[in-house]
Amino acid sequence: MSETPPRKSAHRRPHAPSLASPFLEFDLAAEVDRLHRETTWTTGQNARTLLKYDDFRVVLTVLKARARMPEHKTDGRLSIHVLSGHIRLTALGRTFDLRAGSLLALDRRAPHDLEALQESAVLLTIAWPEKTHKPLGNAEP
Repeated sequence: MSETPPRKSAHRRPHAPSLASPFLEFDLAAEVDRLHRETTWTTGQNARTLLKYDDFRVVLTVLKARARMPEHKTDGRLSIHVLSGHIRLTALGRTFDLRAGSLLALDRRAPHDLEALQESAVLLTIAWPEKTHKPLGNAEP
């Protein structure tokens, strides 16, 4: 029996065969360590999509101190869980100081930006409304 070879993706690194399986388990500390070892880390930030379904995504991001993510928004609701470090997130006219263990949820299309005040690791979860998913960075106002 022959298997079809995996297709190459446009991502910076190859992903696991499936990011949308019925069962996926992660060691987040090991994943953070892996992101720190990649050459992309020298830019001040690195990320890996852990789960990718049509309506649900989980992204692990590591940021060096003073790294910034400019204002952006998405059509999906999102949560930002700070695993380590300290970030400052601005959204909806408020500033949130989030430290390890903090969790912030934002509604759809809420413009937000963030800055790492210390080296940090954050887990971003996005849930899109059914059948309206748009890739990150391409959300309409």
